[in-house]
Amino acid sequence: MRKISKKRAASAKAKQRANITFRMNILFFSIFLLFSILIFRLGFLQIVQGEEFVRELERTEEVPINTSVPRGRIYDSEGRILVDNEPQNAITYTKLQTTTQEEMLKIAEMLASIIKKETDDVTLRDKQDYWIMLNRDKAYERVTKKEEAKMLSDETLTTTDMQQQIDKLVRERITEQDLASLTDEDLEVLAIYREMSSGYALSPQIIKSNEVTPEEFARVSERLTEMKGVNTTTDWVRVPKSTLSILGRTTSPKEGIPKSSLDYYMSRDYTRNDRVGRSYLELQYEEVLQGQKSVVKNITDGKGTVTETETVFEGQPGKDLVLTIDSEINAKIESLVEAKLLAMKQKNGSHLLDRAFVVIMDPNSGEIVSMVGKKLAIDKETNKRIVQDYAYGTFTSAYEIGSTIKPATVLTGYDQGVIQLNERMIDEPIKIKGSKVKSSVFNRSSKILLSDLEAIERSSNVYMFKIGFRLANAVYKFDESIDLDDDAFGILRNSYAQFGLGVPTGIDLPGETSGINGGMATEKLLDLTIGQFDTYTPLQMAQYVATIANGGSRIQPHVVKEIREPSTDGTTMGPLVTEIGPTVLNRIHNTQEQIDQIKKGMSRVYYGSNGSARSYFGDAPYQAAGKTGTAQVVYYDTKKENWGDQTINSTHIGFAPFDKPEIAYAVIMPWAPFYNGQYESTGTILAREVVDAYYEIKNKKKAEESESSTLQTIKPAFSETLIEEDTEEATNE
Repeated sequence: MRKISKKRAASAKAKQRANITFRMNILFFSIFLLFSILIFRLGFLQIVQGEEFVRELERTEEVPINTSVPRGRIYDSEGRILVDNEPQNAITYTKLQTTTQEEMLKIAEMLASIIKKETDDVTLRDKQDYWIMLNRDKAYERVTKKEEAKMLSDETLTTTDMQQQIDKLVRERITEQDLASLTDEDLEVLAIYREMSSGYALSPQIIKSNEVTPEEFARVSERLTEMKGVNTTTDWVRVPKSTLSILGRTTSPKEGIPKSSLDYYMSRDYTRNDRVGRSYLELQYEEVLQGQKSVVKNITDGKGTVTETETVFEGQPGKDLVLTIDSEINAKIESLVEAKLLAMKQKNGSHLLDRAFVVIMDPNSGEIVSMVGKKLAIDKETNKRIVQDYAYGTFTSAYEIGSTIKPATVLTGYDQGVIQLNERMIDEPIKIKGSKVKSSVFNRSSKILLSDLEAIERSSNVYMFKIGFRLANAVYKFDESIDLDDDAFGILRNSYAQFGLGVPTGIDLPGETSGINGGMATEKLLDLTIGQFDTYTPLQMAQYVATIANGGSRIQPHVVKEIREPSTDGTTMGPLVTEIGPTVLNRIHNTQEQIDQIKKGMSRVYYGSNGSARSYFGDAPYQAAGKTGTAQVVYYDTKKENWGDQTINSTHIGFAPFDKPEIAYAVIMPWAPFYNGQYESTGTILAREVVDAYYEIKNKKKAEESESSTLQTIKPAFSETLIEEDTEEATNE
């Protein structure tokens, strides 16, 4: 084998080293060249084109700002204004990102010199912070070096925690004499300053919108260039023109969004100081009424200074609501309820009486024609009795409704097969061993054979008790023990729920209650069958009788009929956006024949020879049908000193006309006058007055009817009463 010489091998290695060195030189040169180009480019951008890019950045940094627009109006079913908006002058302040505390204070001082600002809202904490701001060195000298050193030695305290503790000590050491040194002028500056600093940067804050005089508006407008961020504009105040409480209220700009709803609204592009609905219709339809705000973009420079403003979207007022409620009918019924309440309050045994309710509903569409609730109270200033609107109590408060539940009990009996149409049973005193005798009001001691129709006509308690026995698979014998199947409670309640009793009605208003389920106390089954155990709302009563009136469909009640675009001319309503029609929640299980049988029985209540309401409705100029009710109850409400007192709830339900019902009505007067076991059928008396009033107004309108136009004409409020926006709103007890 031939050997390679050492000289030749060394030569090959030398060539390889030379090749690597050459490649490394090329790599380093390439890197040097690339870095040189990069440095040259950066220098070119920064030195040659730097100013141009800064100007571009300054020109394109835009921050959107929302400004308010009027909320939608609310009208009654005839186009009368129930809630309006009123424009008013306002002074606002918009803080920039770069605005300092000193600059804001200077502007506040300038504003205080040309406008008057009330100081009622200034708190003790505001005064303390303001005094510290004016006397910073003097204030912080009150915390000793020893105290500061002690805090510094505490390793558990962060810098923020330590500053908070120092601030707390400073506030605690501000004396009354220190605060007394703040003059009225100082407090006015403080009142303005606290409004200016309450919002976010670039979010307009209202400094004054209530009673800004023309002189103040003009003076501020003249000096806008001197007060950066200050502006004069138009704000809107909500003007309710009805005392109807279900219209609800809105928050004021000062209140802004309630803390409990802050996250919800902020996620929907609201700002903290936005006016929002806080109750009932204003709350339920907030997103419809609120409208779309105008959007203004502030073009700022690199320092956050606004250099130009541009309106991107002009905004649009909120949409209008047209209600199902007729103001004229509602006002008339309100006057009837008030008069009846005050008259009944003069009777013996009326110490518990303080409220009454009426609901009228279209049984075919679910439209609420009238929703009236009134409550008696004592005026704290005059110590005199007053009547407050309590319409929201028709769906937020519940009561035992007495014999008005009996049509539902009989229908349950039909459906469960425990009784048949026209079946007769003996009405007689009932006694279960260990309990008191129970009987019908019209029959305390004898035996009377009654059909189902007669049981409704005469309001037989015992007929209902015997239906209860059969539902509970129980064999009844006088004064003997009885074994009741608890399933009967569920059967009855499930059946009642088909009519809307004991379950939400679905009304388009927040806060509805379902009433109270009394449980399954065996001895109370009989009371449940006659409406003296569970509680129901007046609105549930109206939905229940409407279900019978229309032939078995439970219709969802609603108080809003239409949603419309805002009016363009102030004379006619805007175009229709949404029309709210009937919604059937369920059909009851009964046959049409069974429902018609109950309607016949309810007609006999008014016109039968033994009808329990014959003396009140027998001569009515219209054909109607109904059911009376009196629940014997024990009082447990707001007057704790009267807990345990025996009293009655006077109730009534009905519908008219009989053949083609157009209204279903419910009346309840809880804790009506009850003295020595005596009482009046107040609910039935009031029901007759209510239905008479409805037909009187309806017939008058029919006589005055003219050709209707496509666009509904806007009409003034039925009442001239104006309700201030900040009127304190009653709360449900």
